Amino acid sequence: MKKIFLFILAFTGLTSIAQDQDQKAKPILDDLSKTTKAYKTITSEYIYTITNKDKKQLEKWTGKVLIKGSKFKLDIPGNKIVCDSKTIWAHNKDAGEVTIKSFDANNEDQLNPTKIFTMYETGFKYKYDKEVKVGTNTCHLIILYPSVKPEKKKFHTVKLYIDKAKKQITEVIMLMKDGSTQTYDIKSFKANAELPDATFTFDLKPFKADQIIDERE
Repeated sequence: MKKIFLFILAFTGLTSIAQDQDQKAKPILDDLSKTTKAYKTITSEYIYTITNKDKKQLEKWTGKVLIKGSKFKLDIPGNKIVCDSKTIWAHNKDAGEVTIKSFDANNEDQLNPTKIFTMYETGFKYKYDKEVKVGTNTCHLIILYPSVKPEKKKFHTVKLYIDKAKKQITEVIMLMKDGSTQTYDIKSFKANAELPDATFTFDLKPFKADQIIDERE
């Protein structure tokens, strides 16, 4: 779970907008933002891989995220995280424990995958690189560089692949300072599916009292 936390916190922890931006990239990112924010819900599956500086694969797994406004549900190997916009439940399946916390969308230190698809909006300089083929789709490749305290980031560059026709992110590649590479390959993306609010609540009935860690104040 540490890797998905790194990915999300890397982006949601950025707070100021760079001024010297590439004017070719800007309208593409603006269209992406407008399109994404118009969706009532998002259902997406992705493949995460990490390779070391020698290109040797160290890790690979599949994750799924459901988003509805400020609500979300995240499934990754060994963990399930559910948020109803007020409370966040983190179920560690290996430990058989559920941690409960109050959720604050403005807290930059909290997990918040609702910002994954608009991560580029703040805290980055960006430039248009080129048009490339990803599978059968034509994509814009835009390069992002952290502009807020870059010395504190574990990555130095992000490659953002945006489907030219659908105006959707298809792949995110993070180049880390230790020479490794983290890739998030969006394998499926479905917008506006019917997701009942009950999807974003967590059932504690199967758990005993000593399996529940309630950290709410």
